[in-house]
Amino acid sequence: MSDFKVAPDGLEVAAVLDAKGLSCPMPLLRTKKEIGKLKSGEILQVDGTDPGSRNDIPGWCERAGHEYLGEKEESGYISFFIKKG
Repeated sequence: MSDFKVAPDGLEVAAVLDAKGLSCPMPLLRTKKEIGKLKSGEILQVDGTDPGSRNDIPGWCERAGHEYLGEKEESGYISFFIKKG
């Protein structure tokens, strides 16, 4: 069992950011840019392979005023879910 917050099923995602293959700090920089395009309350799904994102994205959400909904481990990558504040 992991210590990471697991995202609930059935989230309505407004946009998907493909950050697979990118290493720190690119996933977070792209996430910041992409979330700026969304309306408050919309959900961004970030698909990434950088293990550092498991710490970076939740920490950034807290500092930036967004809600980190959790993550889901997929085959070969991780999906992170962020609700824009």
